Amino acid sequence: MDVIVLGLMLLSLTIWLVLLGFWGQFWQTDQQLEFTETQLESLPVVCAVVPARNEAELIPTSLRSLLLQDYPGSFNVFLVDDRSTDRTANFAEGVAHAVGKPQQLHIISGASLPPGWSGKLWAVEQGIKSASLLAPDYFLLTDADIEHDPGNLRRLVKKAVQEDLDLVSVMVRLRCESFWEKLLIPAFVFFFQKLYPFRWVNNPNNPTAAAAGGSILIRREALERIGGIQVIRQALIDDCALAKAVKKSGGQGDRKINSMPSQGRIWLGLSGLTRSLRPYDSLATIWDMVARTAYTQLNYSPLILLGTLVGMPLIYLAPPVCVILGAVSSNWAIALTGILGWLLMTFAYYPTIRFYKCSVWFAFSLPAIAFLYTLMTLDSALRHWQGRGGAWKGRVYHSPDNL
Repeated sequence: MDVIVLGLMLLSLTIWLVLLGFWGQFWQTDQQLEFTETQLESLPVVCAVVPARNEAELIPTSLRSLLLQDYPGSFNVFLVDDRSTDRTANFAEGVAHAVGKPQQLHIISGASLPPGWSGKLWAVEQGIKSASLLAPDYFLLTDADIEHDPGNLRRLVKKAVQEDLDLVSVMVRLRCESFWEKLLIPAFVFFFQKLYPFRWVNNPNNPTAAAAGGSILIRREALERIGGIQVIRQALIDDCALAKAVKKSGGQGDRKINSMPSQGRIWLGLSGLTRSLRPYDSLATIWDMVARTAYTQLNYSPLILLGTLVGMPLIYLAPPVCVILGAVSSNWAIALTGILGWLLMTFAYYPTIRFYKCSVWFAFSLPAIAFLYTLMTLDSALRHWQGRGGAWKGRVYHSPDNL
């Protein structure tokens, strides 16, 4: 029995060594938009598109931050009121007048949701159609619960222009105030980076593609090249689906990399200044947020789900379990191997904990956190099989992502 336990622990240890050394340095937090501060040489026309459904509580803060961007070029905001019942549009109009920029805000009353579209993407499609009348160079796709740092748009545009990027996105700083947020939200970012190592995403020679829906700047020509938002109209994880479509579509003109036609150039990083206002102050709210799309992330595959239910305990739970078993049985080889594995995962998680300014003790909690996320993933699959998957804002989406 001890031989089997030691063998599993050595396998877990090997996996962590591979992850730390060869998995795109996903655990680092050095891919940050705020690290780029150079002068902007051109001033492209930008239109922001904000889908909003019953966001009266958050829209005063989020819209104010958009209208007060320090971007010196032409910038307009198109807010699509997605059939709200809480006077979202009225609050938005009041904010625009309060900051003295009513001419920059365009409020669109959303049409009824047609078959085959997710609600958010249908709202985005309507916003882009209206904004296209201004012939913008870039669209800023953002959510109604995002408070933008005043320099966010300027930095996004500089990044896109100076590095000739088709899409630039930042994972905004998620709210991390309550106990449950401190326990689980940094891990959400950690697991996302593990699925999509940012260095791989930002490498035009690597097919890995991802984006963060709270703040995406996309070149108009790139959006047209992929066929518009309608090509991902059913996607529940729409940000990553959009990034995948852009990266697969190829770059502008005759741009080549290493004498080969390039993929679309995208960049994804972290932001410590632009932040999400959405509160997740209980286990239930975080659980619902993860369970809404976790099974979608697994491509609705029972086989991948099974691999996840086996792999997560092996990678995250084996080390502390081996520490306990080794101590109880006085098998110090097992105990010490378990301690080493636990220290490796703590070392990997610590940069994310530090980025979110949480206590270092949360870094040692990753095994328990991973156990909870495994249960959330299983629940996500159960919800899908029961026809309750993808529920958001009073709508339930049954169709799998088509990208």
